[in-house]
Amino acid sequence: MERAEAYGFSGAMSGSFLLSCLLFAAVSRRQRGPYMDEVFHVPQAQAYCQGRFLQWDPMITTLPGLYLLSVGVVKPAAWLLGWTGSVVCSVGMLRFINLLFSAGNFYLLYLLLFKIHQKNKAVSGFQRILSALTLAMFPTLYFFTFLYYTDPGSVFFTLFSYLMCLYGNHKTSALLGFCGFMFRQTNIVWTVFCAGNVVAEKLNEAWKIESQKKRDEKISSRKGSFSDLTRVLKFLVEYLLSPKNLVTLTALTWPYIILVSIFIVFVFLNGGIVVGDRSSHEACLHFPQLFYFLSFTVVFSFPHLLTPAKIRKFLLSLRKHPVQYGLITVISLFLVWKFTYVHKYLLADNRHYTFYVWRKVFQRHELVKYLLVPFYIFAGWSFADTLKSKSIFWILMYFVCLLAVTVPQKLLEFRYFILPFLIYRLNIPFLSLYRQLLELTFYILVNAVTFYLFLNRTFQWENSDEVQRFMW
Repeated sequence: MERAEAYGFSGAMSGSFLLSCLLFAAVSRRQRGPYMDEVFHVPQAQAYCQGRFLQWDPMITTLPGLYLLSVGVVKPAAWLLGWTGSVVCSVGMLRFINLLFSAGNFYLLYLLLFKIHQKNKAVSGFQRILSALTLAMFPTLYFFTFLYYTDPGSVFFTLFSYLMCLYGNHKTSALLGFCGFMFRQTNIVWTVFCAGNVVAEKLNEAWKIESQKKRDEKISSRKGSFSDLTRVLKFLVEYLLSPKNLVTLTALTWPYIILVSIFIVFVFLNGGIVVGDRSSHEACLHFPQLFYFLSFTVVFSFPHLLTPAKIRKFLLSLRKHPVQYGLITVISLFLVWKFTYVHKYLLADNRHYTFYVWRKVFQRHELVKYLLVPFYIFAGWSFADTLKSKSIFWILMYFVCLLAVTVPQKLLEFRYFILPFLIYRLNIPFLSLYRQLLELTFYILVNAVTFYLFLNRTFQWENSDEVQRFMW
C-alpha cells in the first residue's frame, strides 16, 4: 500500500467509524431496550456474562459464537476500565461489539479487493478505497451494525476466512471458518467455497494444459456454448475420478475437510442444522429464492448490471439463442409454479420490508410471480456476464454454493443474501469512478431512508403497548 493510499484508507475508515458512532448513539437513545431478535440474543449474552453457560433459550436457532465472543471482549474491558453493575453486558455494550465488527469488515473488504484484483494495474488506490467503503455501507449489512444480531460477526469471520484462503493459509482459514460456523451454521457453505477456490485453481491449471495439448482457444472465449460446457463437465468428472488428483486435492484442502466432517457430525448428533426452535426453520426446495437473490443483486448492483449496454447485449444474446432461452423460461416458470413457498413470518410481521415487497408486488395478482420470470432471466444472465473474468470452474463452484445457501431457505429474508452478495461483488471487475460514486450515493440514500424510518416512523400493534419499528 502506497503512503497516499494508506492515508486515504485511514481517513475513510476513521470517518466512517465516527459517523457510525454518531448513528449508534442515535439508535441507542431511541431504542434503549432489546428489539426484535435482540429479545433472545441479549438475555442469552447476559446469562453468559453472569457465568450461566448451561442456560439456553430454546427460541435461539444459531450456535453461541456471538455470546461467547461478547463475553470474551466485554469482561476483560470491564475489568480493565473498572466497570461494574448494569453497564457490563448492557444492551448498548453488547451492540457496540457489532460496531467493532463493522470496522473490521471495512478493513477486510479492502484487503480482499486488493488481493483479488492485484493483477489489474488500471485500478487506482482511490477506487479500491471507494469500493471498500461502498461495500462496508451495504444497506442490509450496515443496518445490523447497530443492533445485537449475528450478521456483522458472521460476515467478519467468513470474509477473514476467505482472505486467509486466498493467501494460502488454509489452516487459519478453516479455523476462522469454524468461528463463522459458530455464528451461523449455514456459513459452512462458505468453508466449502474456500475449499472450492483451491480446487478451482488446480482444475484451471490442468484445463489450460489440456487445452494447449488440443490447441484450443482460451476457455474464457468458449464459455457460451452448450457443447463447451459439456466438454468442461466431462473434463471435471475425469479429473476428479483420478486417485492421484484426489490425493493432491485432499492434501491441499484437508483443514476444510475436517471442518466439514465436524459439521456433519454436528448435524447427525443435533438431528438437523438448526438448534433450538426448528418449527419455523424447516428446510425445503425453494428454488425461487435464487430468483429473489438475483433480483436483490440487480437492485443493489444496478450500476454494474442494469445498464443500456447490458440490456442491448442481452437482447442480442436472446436473438441469437431463442431455443435456449425458451427452454430456460419454461424451466423457470415450472420452478415458480411448483416450488414457491410463503413462510408464515413473511405474511404476519409487518415490521420487515419483505412483508411489503410480498404484499405490494407478489400478492397483487396470482400471475405476477410468472410475469417476473423474464426479469429473473435477464438478472441471471447479467449476473453471470459480470463474472466472465473468472474461470469456468470458479463460476461453477460459486453457483453451487449460492444454490446451497439460498434454495433450502423457506423464509424470504434479505439478511440471508448478505454473504453471497458480498462474495459476488468482491469478484466482479471495477466500474468507472462515476459509476462507483453512483453506487455509493445509492447506498447512502437507502441507509438514510432506512434509519429515518426506523427512528422516526414508529407504530403500535393493537394488542401491544410496545413501539414497533420498520427494519430489514
